[in-house]
Amino acid sequence: DSEDDSYEVLDLTEYARRHHWWNRVFGRNSGPIVEKYSVATQIVMGGVTGWCAGFLFQKVGKLAATAVGGGFLLLQIASHSGYVQVDWKRVEKDVNKAKKQLKKRANKAAPEINTLIEESTEFIKQNIVVSSGFVGGFLLGLAS
Repeated sequence: DSEDDSYEVLDLTEYARRHHWWNRVFGRNSGPIVEKYSVATQIVMGGVTGWCAGFLFQKVGKLAATAVGGGFLLLQIASHSGYVQVDWKRVEKDVNKAKKQLKKRANKAAPEINTLIEESTEFIKQNIVVSSGFVGGFLLGLAS
């Protein structure tokens, strides 16, 4: 390789504007889901994915609640049996300290959260049929 080889400079921002990543993955005909599928298909797709998400959320939620509750119950039994000595005043002090730190971090993260909420709202507006199917399916998944 010689030093006088010329290299083309690629402006990534302009390239990204002209070549959307989904065009490479899904082809030129890909676009908003509203243009590709009928309303019934969108509702079914949203409903099925929502039901799966709701069902998994329900199962994982039950498992997490059981684990946390069981751990707390075991800690209480161990404490009353004399195996564990819990300094509740220190626990309360540490919890209050953690709450203060969370409030500080929450105030710093507010602009990022607002941006995420705005992007989510825009996505839901653009795909209202799929989104409503997802919410319905999610609620059915939680109930089953």
